[in-house]
Amino acid sequence: MLRIADTRTGHLVEVPAAPRRLLRSCVHLPDTGTGPDTGTGLGPVHLRVPLIGDVLARTAELNGLQVVTVLTTPELTHEQARALDRVMAVLGIHPPAVVGAHRPDAALGGPADLHVTAAGTTPVDAGSGALIEVGQVATAPPTEGAPAVPDLAALPGLPDATMPEAADPLAVRLLLLGRPYATPVTVTGPALAEARRTLRDWRRSVADWAQQPSRPIPTDLLRQSHTALSENLDVPAVLTLLAVVAERPDVPPGAKFETFAHLDRVLGLDLARDIGHQYSP
Repeated sequence: MLRIADTRTGHLVEVPAAPRRLLRSCVHLPDTGTGPDTGTGLGPVHLRVPLIGDVLARTAELNGLQVVTVLTTPELTHEQARALDRVMAVLGIHPPAVVGAHRPDAALGGPADLHVTAAGTTPVDAGSGALIEVGQVATAPPTEGAPAVPDLAALPGLPDATMPEAADPLAVRLLLLGRPYATPVTVTGPALAEARRTLRDWRRSVADWAQQPSRPIPTDLLRQSHTALSENLDVPAVLTLLAVVAERPDVPPGAKFETFAHLDRVLGLDLARDIGHQYSP
């Protein structure tokens, strides 16, 4: 069962309503004038809205549901459409079934069960179904001595050559997933650097644990993580759980590996990427 807080009522609702096993999800890209101008007109919130739609779909699939997702967009130039495609690809966002749909019900094969939109926007085609609003994203101006924040919308293929670490856009994914989806996020250089360090450490740990005999995921960890995801998509709680599991001496390395690999099906952080690589101490 997947339950989401409907912004219209504030109540948790089951999506899709039982006994149907197909979730129809409509993700609404904000107008390109919503975020700060980045040259393409796409701002950070244009990354977060489809990202939350992606995690919702992954969570639904983890719950045994079938999912069809459409992404409605304002009128985009060819350059904007290409930039959006690249952004979604490098952030690990699974491609929607249809992009740019102006009649989402027809593209979905029926009324949407769920609408994902940016806070402060009201899609004209978000009639039926639960509505969840995704908090806005801001980038902090650089301060003296602190790492600069790269242009998030320019990440696909154009990382700052003076900042090679910024070339891992999944650090942006981790940072945006680290706050409740309805909470506004301010991206800072230090926060992004910390996300990169966390990804590096977790990937190295997963590679180490993969060399040990596999062990089943402890029942309590499986229950806690699935409950957090299924009850209003509490991804920050899952990330906290992984940080705790990584340090628990009572959880065998093989069980840690299986836990991280299983939950990465939802997180989409490519945590098993470094398996087979050896690191110098």
